[in-house]
Amino acid sequence: MKKTYFILLIITGLFVFSISCRKTNVNKALIVTGQNNTDWGESTPVLKQILEQTGLFSCDIATSPAKGGDMRTFSPSFQKYKLVVLNYTGDSWSEETKSAFIDYVVNGGGIVVYHASSSAFPDWKEYHGICGLGGWGSRTHDHGVCVYYLNNQVVIDTASFPSGRPGEIKDFEIKSRNINHPVTRGLPARWMHAEDVLYSGLRGTAENLEILATAYCDTTGGGTGRDEPVLMAITYGKGRIFHTTLGYPEKGGGAAMQSVGFIATLQRGAEWAATGEVTQQVPFDFPSASGVVLRQNYETLTLENDFKNITSYEIGKSTKYITDIQSWIRDAAGDQNKLLSIEKMMVNVLRDSRATSESKRLMLRELSWMGSQYSLPVIKNMVSDPDLKEEAEFALERLNIK
Repeated sequence: MKKTYFILLIITGLFVFSISCRKTNVNKALIVTGQNNTDWGESTPVLKQILEQTGLFSCDIATSPAKGGDMRTFSPSFQKYKLVVLNYTGDSWSEETKSAFIDYVVNGGGIVVYHASSSAFPDWKEYHGICGLGGWGSRTHDHGVCVYYLNNQVVIDTASFPSGRPGEIKDFEIKSRNINHPVTRGLPARWMHAEDVLYSGLRGTAENLEILATAYCDTTGGGTGRDEPVLMAITYGKGRIFHTTLGYPEKGGGAAMQSVGFIATLQRGAEWAATGEVTQQVPFDFPSASGVVLRQNYETLTLENDFKNITSYEIGKSTKYITDIQSWIRDAAGDQNKLLSIEKMMVNVLRDSRATSESKRLMLRELSWMGSQYSLPVIKNMVSDPDLKEEAEFALERLNIK
């Protein structure tokens, strides 16, 4: 079956409506990286961008020595940060750094375990408790249990089999399992994720672990035939840990990191880990089970971008931009200044010689119920256009204009 992606071309810019509910309380976050079995050089700047665009975080990066280097020189000041994001799989840290990290978590530090960090530190017992479930390295059944869903039931499996298996890169559907957790509250029950590696067979202590979402690991190529955890929440001491196995990085981040499901759950999981709550709304463009949604530049939808894209609308294309414009209008209800600003943008579409007739029809339909005196001259001019005459006359009639 042919795959269809909705590619959202996001243009960065300053605009009065460009950021919805932007927070003013900025938390310091540290991304720990420098060694990995995936391309940390590609993923680290993307993680930083995704977190900082929420307005909730300001990110620093701690880069370890290269593999085989002197790890005694690597001693991040974890206590300075509200959140630590682990993008690391490599040489063991020094005992002093391990101790500082454990103290940080036990005393309430927030952690995000990202993708291949699931396989970090196989010989570090405390990390197993923080990570919840992990794979690869020297992990065996002695390191803990496997946890997965089978027939929609949680299974805790003590059997001995290989710990950690990567699936082939492909799109897969994700099921939200705990809809009451702050990270997943409001998400669709099922949603599509793009071109990622699905980890299976992860095992660990699984203590104080909640599985937030799973994905089915089909038996093609030796898959498990089970629903494997992809999003998890763990508590360790006073610390909160959000563990996502999603986000396999390729050049420039790649489709897995561009997937809106990955972006939004990372942002929400990071906020929960840092603060214990999630204030972010589920983004308008969050995917459903019908198809993958990508953000080419990782940025959220903006009203300015909606209008830039709506000018090329034709029947049969995605209606996401007009639907998002409608949501901005609803949110602006009662604020005449905001409504007028949106109305002016609609009028600009009507005046744009490059805009399609279909896009102008959409604007006329919206203006028919929320337009003011500002838009009347241009609506009247549209009556002379045979392609727009009917919609223009309808708008004038609905606005009670003769």
